[in-house]
Amino acid sequence: MAEIIRMPKMSDTMTEGVIVAWNKKVGDSVKSGDILAEVETDKATMELENYVKGTLLHIGVEQGQAVPVDAIIAIVGKEGEDITALLSGGTSVAGQQSNASIETKSQGQDAAPNTNPETNSSSVANMGNTESGLSSPTTPNEDHRIKASPLAKKMAADRGLHLAQIQGSGDFGRIVRRDIENFQDTSISTAQPATGSGATIALSTSLNRATSQGESYTDLPLTQMRKTIARRLSESKNASPHFYLTMEIDMDQAVEARARLNQNSPIKISINDLVIKAAAMALKQHPVVNSSWMGDCIRQNDHIHIGVAMALPEGLVVPVLRFADQKNLVQLASQSKEFASKARDKKLQPQDWEGNTFTISNLGMFGIESFTAIINPPDACIMAIGAVRECPVVRNGQLGIGQRMTVTLSCDHRVVDGATGAAFLQSFALMLRDPVSMLL
Repeated sequence: MAEIIRMPKMSDTMTEGVIVAWNKKVGDSVKSGDILAEVETDKATMELENYVKGTLLHIGVEQGQAVPVDAIIAIVGKEGEDITALLSGGTSVAGQQSNASIETKSQGQDAAPNTNPETNSSSVANMGNTESGLSSPTTPNEDHRIKASPLAKKMAADRGLHLAQIQGSGDFGRIVRRDIENFQDTSISTAQPATGSGATIALSTSLNRATSQGESYTDLPLTQMRKTIARRLSESKNASPHFYLTMEIDMDQAVEARARLNQNSPIKISINDLVIKAAAMALKQHPVVNSSWMGDCIRQNDHIHIGVAMALPEGLVVPVLRFADQKNLVQLASQSKEFASKARDKKLQPQDWEGNTFTISNLGMFGIESFTAIINPPDACIMAIGAVRECPVVRNGQLGIGQRMTVTLSCDHRVVDGATGAAFLQSFALMLRDPVSMLL
């Protein structure tokens, strides 16, 4: 009997995933353990493993489309098995949630009729009229004969475009969302006039883009990672009463110690590795800073798991160095570099980014001298690290040159008070001023 494959929940914060690529096509034989597809979650790109033996009878989501958790994405069963009943009972959910048509294809031909009234051509035209207030610019003799996903048709209607103008990049020339997004309309004057105030505004916008000299813009679709960053940090900033403590730290001894350590270390130790080690040791002395606001209580963590923010083109990821206080500098440096490599290759797994109790964000390598960071829930604090820089300093009444680094601790005032945060920074600074103390 055929079985439905649904989008799994691949992380604790995942609400939907994007099909980056299908590794199998309709008609392929599959077995348990095969990788059906690559899925972009809110944290990383992960492999979707098959667990059913049989033939891939149906792919319900196009490459590049977002799919809610638990939505139907594929069907596996015996070759030639009738899956019409499964599609009739499930496509409306997946179709409505992902705005994607679900079609069953075998050797390039439709194997089952689309039974969802919301995904046929006439319904899409009606949807454009009722939801956007626009009359569809397409005609039954023109655009309705062209293969296009319902979302592409809706987007074309909203933008006043003829589907006949657009080259499809999907299977068998099918027009999909990216074709609409990438289409540059060079014949605005040939578009059919639309009715309604919403259509007038849309047409006016298109004309302005065509006639304004030197003005242009690109609307970038939100990745799953960027959606999650926006949601979580907005919640943190709005819910957590932030306050900030800034300190300038003498780094002369830390810079010298790093140079000496790297003469014998099997792996290069960075300033950030020293910062992580110093923070872990200071957190051990100030457990209140290593706490979480739980709503009805404050959870004081006995273990020290430090999240290290890493920048990617798509946004930030925060892999976690577990039991950081129990690791030496070489171990911290090695694991940090491993995480950086996995993050660049989008190979981080859920266990790599879960469980942080404190977070460090370092922009010193970009030349940023100081900044403030937004707390990364469930932590009570995050520490922003600036660049180590040479600057004039006064020692014993004498002017000289010294190495200085500015750090800013962002604190959740529900958990950490000013004096508590200041005491933590004093201990942290002491570790860096005298790195030998971190070895005791």
